[in-house]
Amino acid sequence: MRLFTALLVCAPFAIAGVDGIVTNATSGKPASGATVTLFQTSQQGPQFLNSVKTDAQGKFVFTEDVAPGRGGGPLLLQAVYGGVQYNKMLPPGSPLTAVEIPVFESSKAAGGAKIDQHMILLEPSADGNLTVSESYVFRNDGKTTWNNPDAGTLQFALPAAAQGKVEVNALAPGGLPLRKAPDAGPKPNTFKLDFPIKPGESRVDMQWTMPFKTPADFVYQILSKGGQTRIIAPVGVTFKGDSLKNLGQEPRTKATIWGADGPTIKFQVEGAGSLADSAPAGGGEGGGGGGGESGTGQPALTMNLPRLYGLALGSADFWTTALAVKWILLSIFFMLTLGFVLLYRKTVPAAQAQAAKEAAAEAAAGRKASKNARGRS
Repeated sequence: MRLFTALLVCAPFAIAGVDGIVTNATSGKPASGATVTLFQTSQQGPQFLNSVKTDAQGKFVFTEDVAPGRGGGPLLLQAVYGGVQYNKMLPPGSPLTAVEIPVFESSKAAGGAKIDQHMILLEPSADGNLTVSESYVFRNDGKTTWNNPDAGTLQFALPAAAQGKVEVNALAPGGLPLRKAPDAGPKPNTFKLDFPIKPGESRVDMQWTMPFKTPADFVYQILSKGGQTRIIAPVGVTFKGDSLKNLGQEPRTKATIWGADGPTIKFQVEGAGSLADSAPAGGGEGGGGGGGESGTGQPALTMNLPRLYGLALGSADFWTTALAVKWILLSIFFMLTLGFVLLYRKTVPAAQAQAAKEAAAEAAAGRKASKNARGRS
């Protein structure tokens, strides 16, 4: 009975959960006191499940009955350490035990972080507007996170005609694109972005519009420099300027790629066109971030607006569902079996005792009848 009671108490802990360890990758030691939050991603966005603190060994445990892909998309673990958030995605099929989340010490100094690529796409329209899509790709080869909330890790300026209206999306290593609101910079029409640059590759995508009738000069001030800036002209748009260097034509979209050095870029823009209009149908996968080389030796245009991760909703059949709760079913089956055994052990001796009592009574009755028969004789 004590074993039966223990099984009843322990049964909830047989539910599948998530456990792991948060490691300080800068020092190589466990990260104690980090806050770890578990989310179930869905079409409505990440759904909060629970939040715990790591112990002295950096370990964390979630007892919620969850699984990647069941009831939504992948599971998302977020660990906050040193004021910076680190993400760990758990797609369907991932192990839910001994999950490792690396975190890093933070520094206001850039350290091994730098802007690896900077790209600008200009799309003037016939109705007198110019849409500008801009991407910064950061690479951090160090072991510390560059985090400078005061000055920002990215500073940029917008033309006055943009009226300070800009949409910013930031993507950290292993994370999801996040909408970020930039802060005002020290000068008019300048901005700073508070976005930690973690070890690995991060990306910031911006888009803004302004009135612009071609032919006209486009003037842009680069505040955060990192290598040569690549400027893309879609089909129907031409650039003219002494500061521009023609890097070739992208073979798929036929867009022309130009190189320019800052900090001030000025050139003439003429015509109208959009990259989407010139893209071939079914043009394949557009990778995220950065330019490269195509198979023809010409620079490949891989600058796209941020592509949100698709969430594959689970369509579990009966056996998938059964296997997901197998430990609960086994626990219940075992408890029922144990109860039957205990009941059997309790019932059988009682039945045996009753049978023995009846046998003794019959024997006594037989002895009494035999004695009476001898008396009559």
